[in-house]
Amino acid sequence: MKFSDLILQTAAKVLVFIIMTFSIYILFAGHHNPGGGFIGGLITASALMLLYVAFDVETIQEIIPVDFKVVGAIGALMALLTGIGAIVADEPFLTQVYRYVDLPLLGKTGIGSALVFDLGVYFAVIGTTMTIIRSISEDM
Repeated sequence: MKFSDLILQTAAKVLVFIIMTFSIYILFAGHHNPGGGFIGGLITASALMLLYVAFDVETIQEIIPVDFKVVGAIGALMALLTGIGAIVADEPFLTQVYRYVDLPLLGKTGIGSALVFDLGVYFAVIGTTMTIIRSISEDM
């Protein structure tokens, strides 16, 4: 390990935490402000790519043993099921359903199907982006 690798790896550990925190904020703020699942997913993918640059692929695969193709498929399925859920509720495809529920410790909380859709898009974007980037990097 070179000295510059140590600096990059140390900086990456701090930066990934900051980037992931911002990504989660963007994901949840997307209902009322610019952002949402797509941008949050791209920001998360950039944080993961920083880890791949700072460390080697084998180390990251040990730490994050995820098949990104499966993550992308699960995300696409979540987004699709959100639309189908609206049809089951006798509403047009992808119509948002919003309900208030009484949650322990949080009290009366509003939950909408748009959040589930955004989470699906978030996972689909992470899975697709990481699959593409990893397959390109394997060709080199």
